[in-house]
Amino acid sequence: MLRAIRNSWRLLRMALSLARHDALFPLEILGITPALVVWARLFARRRDARRPGERLTAALQEMGPSFIKLGQALSTRADLLSDQVAADLARLQDHLPAFSGAEAKRIIEAELGQPIDALFTSFDETPVAAASIAQVHFAVTTDGREVAVKVLRPAIELAFERDLDLFYWVAELVERTQPRYRRLKPVDSVRAFADVVRVEMDLRMEAAAAEELGENFVDDPGYRAPTIDWDRTAERVLTLERIDGIPIGDRDAIVAAGHDPNEVMRKAAEAFFYQVFRDGFFHADMHGGNAFVDRSGHIVPVDFGIMGRIDEDTRGYLAELLVAFLRRDYRAVAEVQFRAGYVPPDQSREMFAQACRSIGEPIFGKPSHQISIARLLAQLLRVTEQFEMAVQPQLLLLQKTMLMAEGMGTRLNPNVNIWELSRPLIEEWMQTHFGPRATVGRAAEDVMEGLRRLPRLIDSLHLVAEHERRKAEREAATPPPIPGRGWRPGFSEIIAVLALIAAIVAWWH
Repeated sequence: MLRAIRNSWRLLRMALSLARHDALFPLEILGITPALVVWARLFARRRDARRPGERLTAALQEMGPSFIKLGQALSTRADLLSDQVAADLARLQDHLPAFSGAEAKRIIEAELGQPIDALFTSFDETPVAAASIAQVHFAVTTDGREVAVKVLRPAIELAFERDLDLFYWVAELVERTQPRYRRLKPVDSVRAFADVVRVEMDLRMEAAAAEELGENFVDDPGYRAPTIDWDRTAERVLTLERIDGIPIGDRDAIVAAGHDPNEVMRKAAEAFFYQVFRDGFFHADMHGGNAFVDRSGHIVPVDFGIMGRIDEDTRGYLAELLVAFLRRDYRAVAEVQFRAGYVPPDQSREMFAQACRSIGEPIFGKPSHQISIARLLAQLLRVTEQFEMAVQPQLLLLQKTMLMAEGMGTRLNPNVNIWELSRPLIEEWMQTHFGPRATVGRAAEDVMEGLRRLPRLIDSLHLVAEHERRKAEREAATPPPIPGRGWRPGFSEIIAVLALIAAIVAWWH
């Protein structure tokens, strides 16, 4: 009861904030509090000339860190909001006023257990960036290395926990009162959002993500991650190599520094492909200010708070889907979706292929540099209601990242399609993983796995044999059964059945 009262009051305050920017439409879409929306409309601004997405972006920015992060998460939900609203939310700026440098020093000393002078010979109290969860200061370590020090905002964990409780409460209310939205999995979506935010608020996890990404690209000539200073890193403090470079979104500066923007774009496309398809671990916040081109031409990402993971099956699904779309083979697109289990089997393959054509042709009918695979995936996710498809949260984050990558590519060269640069890599990866040799290789692996299990199977058969021997000795001491009363399999019959099952499994593989 107390939770309901507390969150009802907070929902009222949220509605008033939305009303001030004439942005109540998300609550109207959800339809869970119509009386509240009608009342809040009394406080709405009249004749606001901004687009709905711009008004919602301003309201979320005003409401604070949790709502900024929520807006960024909602930017992936073109299936729930319109394309324009999702695009406006994708531009939501994660900037807040900085907290004092003295407070940052206090947090660092408390976390690392040493005075600031024992850690750094210089520490710039003015942050170079201040976002919703943390801010960044430049410093020089006692051994002379230039570093960037990321520090969590004071009491940010408590603020997020309070807001997450509200988000869960609203999601539960939606699932309980609006059956048509249950397929969108509101509670699961909030849980996924909460998991991402909690990882962001443990900077040791961000350091581990940066190091893992760096290890994945240790032999790559064009892409690397900054070095982590683990001795100066803790839950609320992250210290890493300071990157001396140009933001990847600043084309003019890249050209002025003597770098070829087309080569930078190629490296970015290849790095994105390898992260998604080779490693299944990708940087999921790749806007133009979160990656730099250093003096040697390497692309160096920063800010590893939001990372995505994709399992091998989903990678195969994505590769097949992208190749089928690029070839405009909509029947194959439908087959991939049905085989992955994303479309219920009772739906029509022909109708789904037709829906895929209606999505693909308006996109692929444009010049190649105007083709947006991210919008293609977004449109595909929007047909979920028509074909009773469950939402795939792992694809929503990927779609958002692809949209950012496309925007970055457009700034580098608006006449080149970043995905066309990746197409040869995708097709080569498909051949390697799904071609004839790969199929034979997987079959051989299955056989080897069966051979590895054989000793355990033999041990199990010995146990069965011993059990049957003891049972036979007991039965020998009892009168013979009455004919026709029943039959029990002996050891030889069990062996025959097991052999038959093994043969069927081997044939199936």
